[in-house]
Parts: sequence; C-alpha cells; structure tokens
Amino acid sequence: MAVFDASGRAAAQGYGATHISASLGSVTATSTFVVDPLALHGTGPLRVHPTNRRYMTNDGGRAIYLTGSHTWTNFIDSGLTDPPPAFDYGVFLSWLRSRNHNFFRLYVWEQARWTAETTRDYWFSPHAFQRTGPGEALDAKPRFDLTKLDQAYFDRLRQRVILAGEQGLYVAVMLFDGWSIADKSQGEGNPWPGHPFHARNNINGINGDPRGTGQGKVVHTLGIRAITAIQDAYVRKVIDTVNDLDNITYEISNESDGSAEAVRWQYRMITLIQDYERSKPKRHPVGMTALYPDGNDGDLYRSAADWISPHAGGNISDPEPAKGRKVIIYDTDHLCGNCGDAPWAWKSFMRGLNPILMDAYDGTAIGLGASSRNARDPIWESIRRSMGQTLAFARRINLAVMTPRGDLCSSGYMLANVTNSNAEYLAYLPSGGRLRVDLAPSTGVLWVEWFSVTSGVTIAGGTIAGGVTRTFVSPFSDGEAVLYIHR
Repeated sequence: MAVFDASGRAAAQGYGATHISASLGSVTATSTFVVDPLALHGTGPLRVHPTNRRYMTNDGGRAIYLTGSHTWTNFIDSGLTDPPPAFDYGVFLSWLRSRNHNFFRLYVWEQARWTAETTRDYWFSPHAFQRTGPGEALDAKPRFDLTKLDQAYFDRLRQRVILAGEQGLYVAVMLFDGWSIADKSQGEGNPWPGHPFHARNNINGINGDPRGTGQGKVVHTLGIRAITAIQDAYVRKVIDTVNDLDNITYEISNESDGSAEAVRWQYRMITLIQDYERSKPKRHPVGMTALYPDGNDGDLYRSAADWISPHAGGNISDPEPAKGRKVIIYDTDHLCGNCGDAPWAWKSFMRGLNPILMDAYDGTAIGLGASSRNARDPIWESIRRSMGQTLAFARRINLAVMTPRGDLCSSGYMLANVTNSNAEYLAYLPSGGRLRVDLAPSTGVLWVEWFSVTSGVTIAGGTIAGGVTRTFVSPFSDGEAVLYIHR
C-alpha cells in the first residue's frame, strides 16, 4: 500500500494518486490517508464495462482505467551473455507502484537466441519447451521436445502475475511474439534460427519454414496443423496456470504481421481462449494488438477481442476519441516506438483511451527496440508521472458515466458527464492559459479546482454558477494544467 496526501501525490514519491480536498471559505482542508490499490475497485476478473465500453470493470462495478509502463525483459531474461542477466522483477514492480501505475504487458520472446534488431548474439531464457535432445540445436544447446512443456516457465509466469497483483497491478499475459519468427525487414539480425519450431531446433520433425524462406512466418498462421496443435496445448497450459487469478488479461501476440492468414490465426486463438475459459472458474478479457507490418486496424475492431491496441496512424499529438466499440489500450509500442511526451498521456486520457508506454526503463535491453533516447532522458519520467496523475483522476471521478467531450471546451480535451444532478467536467490545457467551457447543460452551483501537471499542486477555485459558457484562466505559470469542475 502507499500513502498519499490530499494533493493527489504519493507522499514519498510525488506522483498522482487518490485525491481529497475541500475549500472551506478561505481554507483548503487536506488529509493524509492510505490507499490499497485493488481495494479501490473491489475484486474479481476484469471485464468490459457494460455501459461505457472504453473501460474495464470488475465485481466492484466502477470503471477501471488502465495505464502504465512496460519493458521488454520483464518476463524473459535476455542479453548479450549466456545465461542472460536476471531481470530484477521485484524492483520493477516497486518502481511501477511508486509512479502510481496499474497495468503492464508481460513480454514473451519465443526464440532462444538472436533477435531482429542486432547482428550480435543475444540470448533469451527461460523457454516454454523442454530442451531434452538428442541432438544439438543451432544455438549449440540440446534440441527442444515440443511435446514437453517446461514447468519452470509456467511457475515463473504464475509467480510474476501473483506478485504484480499484490502490488495492485494488472498484467497483460502475452502469448506469442511476431518479432520472434521474422526479421521484420530490419536489415540486422534474424530471430528465426533460434526458434524452437525451426527444423534444426526440435526433435519432433516440426519445420516452421517449409518453403525455406529463412523466416518462420507460417508459424503464426494456421498453415501447419501440427504447429497449431502444439500452440493450442501451450495456450491451454497458460490458462491452467493463471485462470484463478483476477489481475490478468491475455494478449495474443505482439505485432504478428497483417496478412489474412496471420489475422485468421489470431482470431482462432481468441476463440480458443474464450471457449477454454468457459470450462474454468474465471473468464478474462482477451486483447489483439497492432499488426506489423501491413496491418489494418479494421481487423482489430472486427475481432472478438475485448480490447485492442491499434496502430492508428501513429497519431500521438492529437489522438482520435474512443467511440466505445472496444477498450483501447493506447500503446506507444505500436504508435511510434520509443516516443511520447507528458501531453500524450493526458490527451489520450481525455479522449477515452488507456495509454501505456513502451519504456526504456534501465536501458539494458539492447537490440530489442532499444531507445534512440537515453534511458535517463527526463522526458521518460515526465510521461510516467503524467500516466500516474491521470490514474489518480480516473479513480476520483465517476469515469463510468464520462465520455470524451472535446466539443465543450476550447482546448478540445475533456471528459464530461453533463447530467445536471451529477455534473463533472475534467479538461486538459496543454499549455495552460485560458479555457472556455460550455456549462450550459449543467445549471446551479459547481465547484472548481485546478491541478498543475508540472508541479503536482492543486488549487481549490471556489464555486461558480453553471448554465452558461465560462472562461477560466489557469493559476499556474508552469504550463500544463487540468481543470476539474463538478457538482
């Protein structure tokens, strides 16, 4: 648990969290209190909110907004040495919680050695399949037996999900990775020679490249029945391992390609999970993320997935408002790679999206989309801070009844519930300054509050009368600001 003050900042870390303040004449009342992250929303598995399909919910009934950082080595250790350096998962979880994040992707890599983005040797461990031999694989280790899943891999999976839940964190359990079967035309290395389904790497006669292309693209299609059967068994094992846990969702694959065959494969995997979980105690949402290369976001929207991460043209400067067709996890991984800024997080939140950041973290994951920015660039921390701040507001407002209403304010970034008896308006000013807000739908007395994104300072602004369009001026000189108007 973490302690927060009434400005919405973690008392020890200075990041947004649950917020309470009230203006009593000329006095602003504040208090310090303790927050149990999961208790904020009750328990039970995530599911799509029944009336506001931009968000998840659970047995607690409130809308659950998801946001946070993810990095490439948080499940499979990887690096330039064999064995690769162990990722300090406990430190990573504490790091996320200190920034008031509540969601991350748990990355998988299917190959044992080599990667698309460097010509250097690069190792991965652990693996889903046992390396029993006989015979030597291309990485000079025993070949895989694809009929034998490695229990240690699934033990690690279960432990990491449980530990995340204890920190109030939801986890996207990634099942496959499109960057493990092909070089993605990077002009660097090729992961395929290190994949268990390469003909030289298993004892089962499985050949994931029957045409000798030097790539394993057919592995993420339904083209070889024997491979599909092995994948089915692996997916069922993952479900058996974590089904009883509440804090998970499934992600089919990270950026498998956009071919019709690969799309059909993902659709089938979605159905497999949904059908198999019907025989289990709990059901969890399933996600389908951006297709690369040659992806079409329409394939994501047409799927049976509960949530999606579109490419959306790489638009981070002015995200399109979510229409509520799917929960959208708005991931910089698929928008623009190692990119983003603090305004991106706030703009995404105000447009009904759930922003997450592909994070360079400690900068050690070279060759895996390693950042063109230095991992210590202050811009990373500004994005992390802003995501935590948006989560604090998401937990405070009645998000279930709020929708993107940029038409009601001059900045174009607003979540609002204009129902007169429970009116709430939350607006973002990217540069501070003046803001016009149409309060015509909400008559009577409304409370006003300002929040500085840069400093984390909250100022109570007293009360106003609604029913008309009003102009507000930010009291902060340090740029980005948030205006909260409520009944």
